[in-house]
Amino acid sequence: MLLTLDLNDPRPLHEQVAGAIRRAIGEGSYRPGDRLPPARDLALALGINSNTVLRALRDLRDEGLLEFRRGRGVSVAGRADGRALLVQRARDLLEEARRHGYDRDDLITILEELS
Repeated sequence: MLLTLDLNDPRPLHEQVAGAIRRAIGEGSYRPGDRLPPARDLALALGINSNTVLRALRDLRDEGLLEFRRGRGVSVAGRADGRALLVQRARDLLEEARRHGYDRDDLITILEELS
């Protein structure tokens, strides 16, 4: 799993990790039943604390995307529905817009102009 974090992103790291995993599931990189790498390995690859990764994994478990099995690790419980993936992308777009000086209302205006 190739995840990247933006250290300039104001969102907490656990939200960035959860978003990256959610996208990977939504885009089909991981299918139901696939096991994720151990939290320790993900944390090491990302250069962050393993508790941060565990918090992201717990959030995704609470959403129903992941399941924890004692002795078997963490696996994908289901595919992210289209709405979950769209919400994550909208959050990413809003953060990008804010970095460029636009707020939520500006972004809504831009989206309305597209339709």
